[in-house]
Amino acid sequence: MSGSCGWCIWITGLPGSGKSVVSKSLISLLTQKGILVQLLSSDTLREIVTPHPTYSIAERNRVYNTLVYVGKLLTQNGVNIVIDATGNLRRYRDKARKEISLFVEAYLVCPLEICIFRENNRDKTYYAPKSIYSNALAGAAPNVPGVGQPYEPPLNPEIVLDTVNLSPAECAQRIFERVSRVFL
Repeated sequence: MSGSCGWCIWITGLPGSGKSVVSKSLISLLTQKGILVQLLSSDTLREIVTPHPTYSIAERNRVYNTLVYVGKLLTQNGVNIVIDATGNLRRYRDKARKEISLFVEAYLVCPLEICIFRENNRDKTYYAPKSIYSNALAGAAPNVPGVGQPYEPPLNPEIVLDTVNLSPAECAQRIFERVSRVFL
């Protein structure tokens, strides 16, 4: 293991809560401050681990176990990471907290109806499947967190952000301020 550990920020929330845009804004802010950071996106990882996803529990277990394992390896070797992932079951995020020594969980709060509106109207999907809520509400995608599958909010996240009333840049700034107090 290298001389210093990297840290991890897991940005979680319902699909459409703003995880990808907040993650990208945060990485931009950190980079501007001269802090090197690597993005780990569950949607990008899923394309490699499960190229034809079904979003079953077994598949989600595989994807999130891989995400945590890669995150653990990176942070053990001094790489700072931002995880952009719903992690719909609390146990996925709790596993990361247990295995990654410097860990912050940022919970993006957004009502389901606004998440649905955002998902139905966004141009960029950042590797996420398109029309997930429309498909879920039509019965064609039964495994969408918040509709067909549970989303278990964090019990004790280090930071909670209301993405209805805060812009992605404001969310990124607040996460940066928290991380600065804890890790920098």
